Parts: sequence; structure tokens; C-alpha cells
Amino acid sequence: MATPTTSLFAIPAPLYPGSTAQRGLIGGRWIALGLVLSVACVAALLFDAQMTIDPQDPMTWLFAGVLLLFGVTRYVLRRPRSAAQRVARDLSESVGAFMGISLLGATATYPLAAATRGAIDPLLQAVDGALHFDWLAWYQMVAAHRSLQLLGTAAYQSIYITPALILGYCAWSDRRAEARGFVASFWLTAVLTLLLFRVMPAIGPLATLWHGPIPYVPESALYEADLLPMLRLGNGYVVDLGALRGLVSVPSFHTASGVVYIATAWPMARLRWPVLALTSAMLLATPVEGTHYLADMLAGAAVAIVAVLAVAAVRRRLA
Repeated sequence: MATPTTSLFAIPAPLYPGSTAQRGLIGGRWIALGLVLSVACVAALLFDAQMTIDPQDPMTWLFAGVLLLFGVTRYVLRRPRSAAQRVARDLSESVGAFMGISLLGATATYPLAAATRGAIDPLLQAVDGALHFDWLAWYQMVAAHRSLQLLGTAAYQSIYITPALILGYCAWSDRRAEARGFVASFWLTAVLTLLLFRVMPAIGPLATLWHGPIPYVPESALYEADLLPMLRLGNGYVVDLGALRGLVSVPSFHTASGVVYIATAWPMARLRWPVLALTSAMLLATPVEGTHYLADMLAGAAVAIVAVLAVAAVRRRLA
């Protein structure tokens, strides 16, 4: 058997399908408990903000059905009898958990946004100025070149592709411990990001720095500037799961996710460079497509590093 690659961020796992030895494996009950607590917290936040999710909306049924399918598959194949069943079990577990965390995190931004006050954009602009980062120059360069807009949009959307690569590879190569470590790191990163968002709301550089007609509307558009005042009115907003918008400006969750992706993939030789390339492109696109200050991105990276190191420490203790 090949010698596993070591890393500060991960516990090495066997590299061949069919293996049952998993060092540093976080218990499935802990993952399930984290999801249950997350559901309870989001439900409490929605109730406190007098917000609801339409139970009759087709997208609500779609998400519920997909998550239920993952859960049933995971339970039925809890004792797989073949390599194919093991792959299906691990995929159902990790993809289902990742999807649930993503959905809960995006939903939680709405009641949290309703409880915010003001915006810290002047502070973020001051930090960018101290770092000599000119957001307007980046935006004007992208707005002037259609090719950069297309490439930036594709790179920014790769936030959905990279975790599929990571979780798919982990399932295929029997890296269940790595998959659970990734899910746990992503979950902790999301929790820390939401806690900071509650006390550090911002509407982003496009809304504050650009004046006049907008020559190019990036992926994140003006959602923070448009939705935050509406949500703060507290008029019984109905959250549409099919049209969830990212409302967290700082810390940048795209940046935080990118750090988690790289940290997870780095010990895996076959994934290391593809994930690094995809994530680097995503991070280059984030200032404009995500309408983020550089300060947002640095905060997101710091949050992710804390989460990754915390989960790695837990996994080393388990190993």
C-alpha cells in the first residue's frame, strides 16, 4: 500500500477502495447531532424574526425530497456488502450533510440580517486603503472586458463544483474520515461566519463605491443593499428556498470555503492541483463577482483556518 501523504490539516487515510481502517474518523452521531442542532437553531431564528418558509412551495418539497433520499440511502446501506454500496453510502452521507449545511446556512442569513443594524463598510474601505487594494480598478477592468466577465462568473460558480469533486473522490477512494472532516470543517466555518455576520453587516463595495449607471452587474449584484433594509422592517418575510441569496459580505464565505477546499484536498495527490487551480480562480473572481472588499476575504480566510485547525485537532485526538 502506498504511503499516505501527511498534512497539518488532515489525518492520512488508506488509498484503496474496500479498506475499513479510518484513522481520525469523526463519529456519525456527532455529524447527525450537529445537523439536528443546526435545524433547531435556524428554526428558532426564523421564529424570532417572524419569518417563514412556504411548505407548499415546489422548491421546499424538492429540497426535502432530495435530503430524504440521501438519508434513506445512507440508512439502508449502513452495512454495505460491496464496494459500490460503500461508495453510495458514503456519497449519500457526505453530499446530503454538505447540502443540508449549505441550505441551512443560506437560510439563516435572512433572520440574522433582520437583526443587524448599520453597516461597517467605511471600516472595510479603510482596511483596503491601508492594504493598497483598489476595488474600483478591479471592477472597471472586469466591466471593460466580456471575457473576464464570463471567466469570472464560471470561476465564482465553481464553489458548487469543487466540493462535489472532493466528496466524490473521498467516496471512491474510501476516505470516509476525510469526507467527515471536510463536512465538519465546512459546518464550523459556516457557524463562525454567521456569528460574525450578525455583528459585522456590510452592503459591499459595489453599493458604496460605485456611483451612477452600473456597466456590469456581477453575480452577487446588490443583494445586500436591496435585501437588508427590507428584512430589517420585520414584515413577516417568506424565505424562498429556490431563490436564496448570499447576504454575508464579511467574512467572505467564498474565501472561507476556498481555504477549506484547499486544506482538505492538499493531502490527496490526485486532487491537490485541480482543486488548487479551481479555488485560486474562484478567489481571483471573488472581489468583483462576490462584491467583496479584500478585508472581507482576509476575514473569511482567517475564519476558515481557525475551523480547519480545530477540526484537525479533534481528528488527531480521535486517531
